[in-house]
Amino acid sequence: MKRILALAAACLLLAACTTTNVKSAAGAAATKPAPGARILVVEPDIQLHLLTASGVQEPRADWTTAGRDNLQAAIEEALEGRSHGFKRLDPDDAMAGRNGQLLRLHGAVGNSILLFQYGFIPLPTKSGSFDWTLGEGAKTLGETYQADYALFVYGRGSYSSGARVAMMVGMAALGVGIPLGGQQAFASLVDLKTGQVVWFNLAQASPSADMRSPEGAAELTKGLLKDIPL
Repeated sequence: MKRILALAAACLLLAACTTTNVKSAAGAAATKPAPGARILVVEPDIQLHLLTASGVQEPRADWTTAGRDNLQAAIEEALEGRSHGFKRLDPDDAMAGRNGQLLRLHGAVGNSILLFQYGFIPLPTKSGSFDWTLGEGAKTLGETYQADYALFVYGRGSYSSGARVAMMVGMAALGVGIPLGGQQAFASLVDLKTGQVVWFNLAQASPSADMRSPEGAAELTKGLLKDIPL
């Protein structure tokens, strides 16, 4: 019994912390932005849902808007005072043409990184190295917005309804566990001259890092921008 209680306490302690996992390109691709480099901060791509008792995820536009706006504000505050020039990009103003394709491509590349770099299916061609790129087409984004690097943030999450929580408690009494949802976000810094992803971080949000509130978004941003080379 003591071991079970200790394990439960350890799990609760772990769940109370936002966990992160940073990866960076190596060698020539790992060029750190020089002082004065121009950084394009793309507005976070966020989608949040309500997880119902039956396990269906219902989109919540109000949560999504709050999460996106709170994260954007927290990121801008975190970057204040650094030796780079920052420019904000609203994706709604850039979804047409080649730039829009690049913004969508980042989401696809980021999810591939999660699957093959963080998951259990390593690509033989990567050989354990971190080597991902958006391609030379990224130059278009840099030329359009006069930027050297772009910082992207992508987040998805679900929050359990009261009925879902009640079901979890009831099923737990029967020895059956059901998931209660969670929030995950990743950030990447891309060299717009080469398209190389030079830095990437995955954050699993703790309960105190709920991006729907300004305080939670600030907590999540602290972990999300950990060790960013800016």
